[in-house]
Amino acid sequence: MMQHDTIPEIALDWHQSGKGAVLATVVETWGSAPRQAGSQLVISGEGEMMGSVSGGCVEGAVVVEAQEALAAGEPRLLTYGVSDDNAFSVGLACGGTIRILVEPVGAVMPETMLAQIVTARAARTPIAYGVSFDGWTRRLIPQDAMPARFRSDKSGMESPEEFVALFNPPLRMLIIGAVHIAQALVPMARLTGYDPVVIDPREAFASEARFPGVRLLHEWPDEAVRLAGLDSRTAVVTLTHDSKLDDPAILSALRSPVFYVGCLGSTRTHAKRVERLRAAGLPDAVIARLHAPVGLAIGAKTPAEIAVSILAQITDVLRRG
Repeated sequence: MMQHDTIPEIALDWHQSGKGAVLATVVETWGSAPRQAGSQLVISGEGEMMGSVSGGCVEGAVVVEAQEALAAGEPRLLTYGVSDDNAFSVGLACGGTIRILVEPVGAVMPETMLAQIVTARAARTPIAYGVSFDGWTRRLIPQDAMPARFRSDKSGMESPEEFVALFNPPLRMLIIGAVHIAQALVPMARLTGYDPVVIDPREAFASEARFPGVRLLHEWPDEAVRLAGLDSRTAVVTLTHDSKLDDPAILSALRSPVFYVGCLGSTRTHAKRVERLRAAGLPDAVIARLHAPVGLAIGAKTPAEIAVSILAQITDVLRRG
């Protein structure tokens, strides 16, 4: 992960090293505010900062407020409004309002609670952090308490008085088959926030030369997906057209909580696939989770166009269920 994706980890490190740390989190936005609810900035007691709450519009003012909050050991709820007349000069091209929660770690946000968030993230366990502005009480929230919010990846106000910040694990995409479509899909997946893993026991296909800088697994697909990990923040796409390679990965994926399983192949190919999966003991209700032929029906022809259709369908399933 990039540093801007590790704000809780940085905050905990700065706090435990004695620098002091303040978390600033976007609670609500109106208008054209460029950063969504849940976006975070961390400020150390020495003035270091990482992350963003407005893309640069109000960071300077937030840093000052954070330093004062750290000295006072108290939380603050800040509101910045920008009118249409002067919005362009600070980056809010259509005007906007941002509401930001400022919390010194330790004095306000418990160190133990932040440490639990960091531990959950390391274990790829979805977790949320709730703050009530009526009394400043705090709680950690598991995924099953708010499944719709976790699926939509949307931090925000759960009630008029409670803000919920989601800490979902990074998205991951397991691509079975180091083919031309995979070469187009990998950079697109990265641009949209996925950590791609390419799986193919054929080392001539899954080579560093064809997939530079990509994690490559050459184990048989069922073992490879197990090694990579199968959880609710993972999408699995099979692209080989070879049932010997695709089917083991499909069986493992369908028996796991991954949010998406898509398979390349024609309608006729998929009908034969369904029969094999039934013979392997999978019920129709489980087989129905498959997206096949893979991708949205947009008339895609080239490998890049097919990759676009696949990524669009994965996004649709992730965000809308």
